[in-house]
Amino acid sequence: MFRTTDIVLIAAMVAAAGFTYMTKHGAEAELSKLRRLQSDIRLEEEAIDVLKADWSLLTQPSRLQRLAEIYHSELQLAPVESHQFADISELPERPLEIEDFLNDELDGIVDSGIDATTTSGVSE
Repeated sequence: MFRTTDIVLIAAMVAAAGFTYMTKHGAEAELSKLRRLQSDIRLEEEAIDVLKADWSLLTQPSRLQRLAEIYHSELQLAPVESHQFADISELPERPLEIEDFLNDELDGIVDSGIDATTTSGVSE
């Protein structure tokens, strides 16, 4: 009745059909994930647009001026005068930190041609 080659070919066709079905089902699942992510991204972008609009409304100069006038007694805000600006020479010197020393040392290594990524200090 059936030869061995017929049975092998039928088994191969069934396996190929199963593989095709699994691949198609996996692709559809990935496509649905992609669409869900795209809709989530769209929602987040819309939320960002709304937040930007709110921010622009909250930072309008006329609104801030009105709030400054309302809360003047609590905040004691005043415009900045020209004599309040400091010169560079009047600023205190910044204290040194360990990162400053490390950055200077690495700059010296890079300037000398030594590969900074190696620990042996061998130049290439």
